[in-house]
Amino acid sequence: MSKRYTKKTFVLEIFAIIVAFIFLIPFYFVIVNSLKGFSEILIDAAALPKEWLFSNYIKVWQILDFPRAFWNSLTITVFSNIGLVIISSMAAWKMVRTPGKISKTLFVFFVAAMVIPFQTVMIPLVKLGGMLGIMNSIPGIILMYFGFGVPLSLFLYHGFVKTVPIEVEESARIDGCSQFGVFWRIVFPLLKPITVTVVILNTLWIWNDYLLPLLVLQDASLRTIPLATSSFFAQYTKQWDMGLAALVLGITPIIIFFLFLQKHIIKGIASGSIK
Repeated sequence: MSKRYTKKTFVLEIFAIIVAFIFLIPFYFVIVNSLKGFSEILIDAAALPKEWLFSNYIKVWQILDFPRAFWNSLTITVFSNIGLVIISSMAAWKMVRTPGKISKTLFVFFVAAMVIPFQTVMIPLVKLGGMLGIMNSIPGIILMYFGFGVPLSLFLYHGFVKTVPIEVEESARIDGCSQFGVFWRIVFPLLKPITVTVVILNTLWIWNDYLLPLLVLQDASLRTIPLATSSFFAQYTKQWDMGLAALVLGITPIIIFFLFLQKHIIKGIASGSIK
């Protein structure tokens, strides 16, 4: 029998709606002001545009060479995700299926790496990247994302792998399946919920990341969307009309991606923790 609709439920719904509107206010300011001229933004940033300047988006598209910046961000995000999924899922599965001091110690080190601030490793990272010759290159920054993204991804996979029945793997081995065959044919398909979660979380992080690309990618042709957008906000010049239009172009793909896959975040994390 369904629960009755009470006054308490009504109050909670109203409260949730109010909180949602509060969180949507920044999006309103960004979108509305991206369609204004610079002087109109300074006069009243909260008002609707007197003249809707969609030409701002055309100018930004041309000034930033947006297709190139979009392609750079897409390439880095996609290949980083592929590597993180492969490395983290296989490592987590091996740790869970071979319990012992070594596996536990490695897992503790990976979890501990999650709490290390990025700022503490910036200088050593740049020096090491220069020594290895991977600075100012897209493959180089992808390799760095492997290192920074594995701890959280492995942590999520580690919890989920425990829910996979080991009897299924043993049956596959009895039928002559190899170690890699057991993982890729039996285990990995069962990890789909947490894989989607890992991809979503890493995509939101990598796509919007600014600091690591700023350190690694000096060439203008390699700029990602956040780096390209920052060019409108120099030390003495703030081109708010162009900058906000660039922000809208930059966040639109990731918002669409998130809206399509957001339901898998809670589902994947809950499956790996509660079970």
